[in-house]
Amino acid sequence: MSRMRNALSLVTGSRYGPQTVRGAVGPPPVACAPGGALMITTTEQGRIEGIERRGIWQFRGIPYAAAPVGQLRFRAPQPPEPWEGVRSGATFGSTSWPEPGGVTALLGDEGPGSDEDCLFLNVFTPGCDGGARPVMVWIHGGSFTAGSGSTPWYDGTALAIRGDVVVVTINYRLGALGFLWLGDLDESYRSSGMNGILDQAAALAWVRRNIAAFGGDPDNVTIFGESAGAMSVTTLLATPAARGLFHRAIAQSGAAEHVMSPAVATGVTAAIMAELGVETIDQLLAVDPEALVAAGTAIDASAHLEPGRAAALTGSLPLIFQPVIDGEWLPEDPLVAVAAGRAADVPFMTGTNLDEWHLFRLGGSNLDDHEELLRRLDRIFGDGRRAHARYAATRPEATPSDLWSAVLTDATFRIPAIRLIEARQHASSPTYQYLFSWPSAAFDGVLGSCHALEIPFVFGVLDNPGAEMIMGVTAAPEHQELAVQMQESWLAFARTGDPGHAARPAMRFDLVRELLFDHDGDQRALWDDIL
Repeated sequence: MSRMRNALSLVTGSRYGPQTVRGAVGPPPVACAPGGALMITTTEQGRIEGIERRGIWQFRGIPYAAAPVGQLRFRAPQPPEPWEGVRSGATFGSTSWPEPGGVTALLGDEGPGSDEDCLFLNVFTPGCDGGARPVMVWIHGGSFTAGSGSTPWYDGTALAIRGDVVVVTINYRLGALGFLWLGDLDESYRSSGMNGILDQAAALAWVRRNIAAFGGDPDNVTIFGESAGAMSVTTLLATPAARGLFHRAIAQSGAAEHVMSPAVATGVTAAIMAELGVETIDQLLAVDPEALVAAGTAIDASAHLEPGRAAALTGSLPLIFQPVIDGEWLPEDPLVAVAAGRAADVPFMTGTNLDEWHLFRLGGSNLDDHEELLRRLDRIFGDGRRAHARYAATRPEATPSDLWSAVLTDATFRIPAIRLIEARQHASSPTYQYLFSWPSAAFDGVLGSCHALEIPFVFGVLDNPGAEMIMGVTAAPEHQELAVQMQESWLAFARTGDPGHAARPAMRFDLVRELLFDHDGDQRALWDDIL
């Protein structure tokens, strides 16, 4: 049986039993008190008033942890403060300080702006009526340096309507505020390289304690995320603080490869402190958050890549901030932890888009020289012409830039996803894989089935202006039908742990759906001794 056949099989056997959480789940469900277009429910912190949109109640800007400011900067999240009276849930909370441009510029944001006081979540629910609905918690992407839970693309209304589920979107600390490793400078700051992930775990703990008051089932929680959000999902599989707080997981275009060793993270910290002209943590605590963002932007991430980890992939996706394997909050590499049986009882679905890297080509990273392509392939595979032949076999009209983009798609997204699937081959719960291949018409078709293109289909927001821009067309009935198919698969998985398509092959989502087995297997085999 081939390595890939093992990876896509549904197998049994587990080193970990079902997870449990000790202590009370939270306040009993409290029916919303109607008040025109407003509803009020009760959380452990106090009462909150929601607003109605298209028959779904939205409770925006709920603090799930204390403001991580002052002496709490670079510290693990702390419990949220209670409030008096009725809190308005009409507006989103502030977002973490992001890098300028990037995903926020592409997707937009409805929040009031950036602030260190950013640990807020948003709930979309059909009703606070005691109904034990499945809960879907979305973790946004953005290279761990951008994004928020208040992006219009992540509006949970359509999912809540279609599936009668409760959708939660969250903010978490980004960049240096969420991932700057200070454990080597002061042991008490050992969580600092994982704070962004611990924020996510704190949000899940809040959901565990409070979601019944919003009509959700705390014992049926699915986490799902895209890009860095998917990397977060796979990191949470191996994070002790998140154990038992979710029951299913979906990783869209991101896997367990993007974590950092303390040694590499220490180098990043030294470079940022040098850029800021500071030498101590006390001095870091006094630095303006905008200056922290600027320092992170100024650092050359490629200079700090993990030795041997895709270092030959010039132009790949080096992330200056990643979760740090500190030995405590993240005890080991998530891939190693999953292979050893961590989260073996959590049904898992993952997938990628056919042309992930095409989105990043918009930045001008085109390659027109055939000989330069062969040189790059030589550095990666040893035999560049053999690799070229395998990639060109399925792309007879491809340019050198197209082929290089396919290589980077595999290196950054598809192969890491396959490695995670392989690591789960002895899990007691099923693993599913999908491929999204619908091609965008935007930019004269250059985007293809690019990174992030599946998001508006999953959330059912094809009419969003940003979605129309990246799709390159106004959504037609066939696009809406594809969106419905994808939403139904995600919702079925959230309800039961089964997306509703046959086991073993991967599901390919396009205007015509089909089941695949070992998609582009010849190309996948090239990476067996590399990644």
